[in-house]
Amino acid sequence: MPVQAHAEEFRSAGTGENAAVGVLLSHGFTGSPRSMRPFGEHLAAAGYGVAVPRLPGHGTSWQEMNKTSWQEWYAVLDNELERLRKEHDQVFVVGLSMGGCLTLRLAEEHGTDISGVILINPSVQTDDKRLALLPVLARLLPSFPGISNDIKKPGVEEGAYDRMPLRALLSLSQLWKVTRADLAKITQPVLLFRSTVDHVVEPSSGRTILSSISSRDVTETLLEDSYHVATLDNDAPRIFADSAAFIGRLSGRDDA
Repeated sequence: MPVQAHAEEFRSAGTGENAAVGVLLSHGFTGSPRSMRPFGEHLAAAGYGVAVPRLPGHGTSWQEMNKTSWQEWYAVLDNELERLRKEHDQVFVVGLSMGGCLTLRLAEEHGTDISGVILINPSVQTDDKRLALLPVLARLLPSFPGISNDIKKPGVEEGAYDRMPLRALLSLSQLWKVTRADLAKITQPVLLFRSTVDHVVEPSSGRTILSSISSRDVTETLLEDSYHVATLDNDAPRIFADSAAFIGRLSGRDDA
């Protein structure tokens, strides 16, 4: 399946002293590396090693995505993390929306191999009662109309699918359940950004994460001028700068 032009992966080996630190960034459900590329480029410009992989079924077609599962999405990030761990002294993980859930799962599974977790509007649940019918709907219907491009800034495109693949969504709901069950295993420093207006992920996801993790170093930052895809929205410069400062502090590179 051909990969859409905007969905290409991004990697940088790192330069200078900051090359000792690697950062793994994950995009969200039905999205692509496009939503995280400017973030990755900002960190790469600061010298950090960066990886923004494309998750299976993303950046191609929603029909292709319906053939994939959360275990496949996770496996890509897990393999990328292993590579970064071999090439860098420290590794941080960053995730948007579903990517936030996947990076939380990485943190649960890998413990101190991960030095810090950065989350942007992460999803670990939904308040939409209709999803209780998802196991049945996923067998009857291939897709629903999608919720994409939730961006306040005019003229910016996320490039996500316009359809919501239901079998893939059912798999995502299973990832949510598995991840929520192990949130107490997370002890790493956490930086969580949450848009005050988000038409995709409800505030309950952020509340569940913050009330369940065991981390002592936790910061929640509210974004007043962005919607769900905040990494491409008006608050993106703040997200990038605060994240670089977070990584710098925890890696002993505050003045980098």
